Amino acid sequence: MSTERPVRVRFAPSPTGPLHIGGVRTALYNYLLARKHGGTMILRIEDTDQNRFVPGAEQYIMESLKWVGIEIDEGIEQGGPHAPYRQSERKPMYAQYAYDMIEKGFAYYAFDTEEDIEQMRKRLEASKMQPAYDSVSRMSMKNSITLPEDEVKARLERGDNYVIRIKLPRKEEVRFHDVIRGWVVVNTSTMDDKVLLKGDGMPTYHLANVVDDYLMGISHVIRGEEWLPSAPLHVMLYRYLGWEDVMPEFAHLPLLLKPEGNGKLSKRDGDRLGFPVFPLQWTDPKTNEVSSGYKESGYYPEAVTNMLALLGWHPSGNQEMFSMEELIQEFSLERVSKSGAKFDLQKALWFNQQYLQQKPLNEQYEILKPLIEAKGYDTCQEYVEQVVVLMREKVQFVKDVVEEGYYFFEHPSNTMKRWFARSGRRKRTRTFWDWQRHLRDWQKMQMRKPMKMRLSCIVKLRVSKPVKFYSLCGWQLVVRRWVLQFGK
Repeated sequence: MSTERPVRVRFAPSPTGPLHIGGVRTALYNYLLARKHGGTMILRIEDTDQNRFVPGAEQYIMESLKWVGIEIDEGIEQGGPHAPYRQSERKPMYAQYAYDMIEKGFAYYAFDTEEDIEQMRKRLEASKMQPAYDSVSRMSMKNSITLPEDEVKARLERGDNYVIRIKLPRKEEVRFHDVIRGWVVVNTSTMDDKVLLKGDGMPTYHLANVVDDYLMGISHVIRGEEWLPSAPLHVMLYRYLGWEDVMPEFAHLPLLLKPEGNGKLSKRDGDRLGFPVFPLQWTDPKTNEVSSGYKESGYYPEAVTNMLALLGWHPSGNQEMFSMEELIQEFSLERVSKSGAKFDLQKALWFNQQYLQQKPLNEQYEILKPLIEAKGYDTCQEYVEQVVVLMREKVQFVKDVVEEGYYFFEHPSNTMKRWFARSGRRKRTRTFWDWQRHLRDWQKMQMRKPMKMRLSCIVKLRVSKPVKFYSLCGWQLVVRRWVLQFGK
């Protein structure tokens, strides 16, 4: 990978809905490369498809990137020397490049109606040919290649609807180097003449993408594998526009796959298996359907970042836990795999548990406090922090300290009711109940001094180390510690 010129990368999502976790990974890889080489991270909103625009999606994208710790240098909120960074606001500048390509003979006007194109498709399918508007089929369509020059001029003056299509050669090899996949070779005989400028004057993704990357000085285009089939077309656009010498390096990332490995990870997979596929909770503005997010599910942003970084990229050693700074220092595109990366829910939970154990107790207390108050439990900070210490190796989310560690906060009689409801626990519960009566007697004696005792001497438990109990928690901590260690 070359870094001879300043590294400038962009994340360019479309505001057509919530940002998929795979898109977050794409943004993360762009960000890591930019920071490693002292470059610039750009957020550009590609909203050329106004029919698919979803209100709120743009703000959702920006909030998601902030949550996972991706800092934007140039963008809608930050501004920059190449503003505006929303494609719909750059509309006037694209048409000139399409018309310039017509003048050079690399593009043409197409006056075909939807009915004309549908008939063409049916005709080609009946002949068992690929239904595409390409170098062969265009010769039977209504465009400035087949129509007389006078008729083309008359149609334009009359204001007939048209689009501008790229004019690809019939049989020519397109070669480009992908940092991840090596050399890619595609023949134009397998490509069609894509629309560059639509009838409403808006550019398509292909033209706007290439023009903006050129004008913004993008050095590396890092995007998902699904855009690999479009790369040869973009290479041809760079060539036809005279920008081939400054064409950015391409890197097409592997797909994020279902846990089973057969297909791209989707929202349906998350719903089916019970995990989020979006960074933040999303409410569909049309249906009011709510989709869960990693943040609201209790994941730490550092855990999500760490997990995503390792889905498709591997470090030089065996290290798994990385801070953002460590990822920046270690990251390289050469270590990104070509094959798809399977999403592993258990690994995601493991990462979150690791970060849970590292978080300061006072920070975890602040998260738990409203949850404890909502249940009417005692919110003594020192006591809650001791509970967290006991529970954090047994749970994946800090909120589970309250849900799964209810016996630390409820009166023992309530705890016993839950225990009696469990099959196979009656004998153990009776032992626990007898022990509780002894401890209640201790409380009545108002024992306030630290003490050590072996629980095995009282209830014949397998405890090898003495447990120290402080007056702060009294007999309740003893009871709850026993439940925690032997109740499951």
